[in-house]
Amino acid sequence: MGRPRKFDIDVAVDRAMELFWRQGFEATSTEDLVEALGIARGSLYKAFGSKEQLYAMALRRYCDRHAMGLIEMLDRAERVRPAIRAVLLALVEADLADPERGCLLVNAATERSDHADTVRQVSRTMNQVESALAGALERARALGEIAADKNPREQAQFLTTFLNGLRVMGKARADRAFLENAIEVALGVLD
Repeated sequence: MGRPRKFDIDVAVDRAMELFWRQGFEATSTEDLVEALGIARGSLYKAFGSKEQLYAMALRRYCDRHAMGLIEMLDRAERVRPAIRAVLLALVEADLADPERGCLLVNAATERSDHADTVRQVSRTMNQVESALAGALERARALGEIAADKNPREQAQFLTTFLNGLRVMGKARADRAFLENAIEVALGVLD
């Protein structure tokens, strides 16, 4: 009979998420994880199996929190255009506050594009964001916020691509004026 676990799994996954988010998968060693989580190496492996499995849990946690927050914001919005602008501006604020960290989803897509599980998680989350945008744009079209001849699915695909590009530009240290101007140009697709 093994000893009972003496740490909170959710806290450990949150700490791992922060570490992977800041350093990336490759630059994060097992020793970094042991230190950040405050657990022994054996406990790390017993609880999570491997660094790879812990990364997958941390990425899922990020997607659940951040992408789902964006989706909920769109779903709750009475007016869609201002909600999309607010979502994009919130991303700019996050990147300006901590450009080194960027977006864990974009970081995962670029660092681990050769890892099937990571690619599936990234794709699943981006598809959820795209679907939320498409649904919001359908509502906007029905309310007359965008023209009836606009295709909400195509616009959602463009905005999903733009959103991720915006995150890359934030990490590349683009300034506020550049990012805000890009948002206004991108929102022009809704006209």
